[in-house]
Amino acid sequence: MISNHLKKASLLVVALLFTVGAFAQTTTAPKIGYTNLDYLLSLMPEVKQVESELQAYEKQLSTQLESKYQEYQKKMEEYQKGASSGLMSELVKQDKEKELVNLQSSIKEFEEKAQQDLQKKQVSLLEPVYDKIQKSIDKVAAANGFTYVLNTHADMGGSAIILYARNKEEDISSLVLKDLGVTTPAPTTAPVTTPKTTTPAKK
Repeated sequence: MISNHLKKASLLVVALLFTVGAFAQTTTAPKIGYTNLDYLLSLMPEVKQVESELQAYEKQLSTQLESKYQEYQKKMEEYQKGASSGLMSELVKQDKEKELVNLQSSIKEFEEKAQQDLQKKQVSLLEPVYDKIQKSIDKVAAANGFTYVLNTHADMGGSAIILYARNKEEDISSLVLKDLGVTTPAPTTAPVTTPKTTTPAKK
């Protein structure tokens, strides 16, 4: 009777050990890689074209804004000249003051709208480049068995930041650049300086 209980208990222990072992094999630790999106973006050849288009767009907005400033300055000088001469009627004075206030509002509105448009333009131009980088990251991560890939740059949105990585092989930046066909810049090394030796003075 006792032997039967011992036999059942031993079989239960074996079953539990097998279950734990199988669970341990199926729950492997995630492989986490990292890269820096800003670094990858800075090396993309498309970025130069994006910067050129943004500069041209910004210049166009600046030219229009400068034109509004000049118009306001001209009308302000005309108003001040007429008001100081004493020949401007009260009705004309009020009309010109209203015109100046409207111009001020127009300039302020244009400045705000121009800033928003410039940001939207930047996003629309960079979006295809980011998509290209993301597809390459997905490809490299899948090919090398990474479970997650973190961005080492922390932005206002709260992206992950890595201050230390024990295994440098987990940095997939070079793999992504290779997949994109972008040449990785050679690491810069500090020049070797030899210590100066002092010659003892002759007695």
